Amino acid sequence: MSGQFNAFFENDLWLKNAKQANKMAKLLADGIIDIPGCRITQKVEANAVFVKLPPRVIDDLKKRYFFYTWDTREHIVRLMTSFDTTESDVSGFLQALKEASKDNQE
Repeated sequence: MSGQFNAFFENDLWLKNAKQANKMAKLLADGIIDIPGCRITQKVEANAVFVKLPPRVIDDLKKRYFFYTWDTREHIVRLMTSFDTTESDVSGFLQALKEASKDNQE
């Protein structure tokens, strides 16, 4: 077990991983801001983005992506990024969110 920790702390791998996750969360939040019907409910300070979404949008997105519904009454979801989240992952999710939000408005 300690070998894993040695690798994690060597050369600041933990910091590199955290910076990547946080950068992707910021990118995700920046993309969500302009999507109609979506509202970020908490300040994005780490790798979590809390978003209020219309219920149908949540249902549509859950068919393609895994995330938690944080507050079922308020329809707030928790989106998490990690060290291996890519810009392509974020753009794919944002595209799906835009499509689901558009479909929800029609």
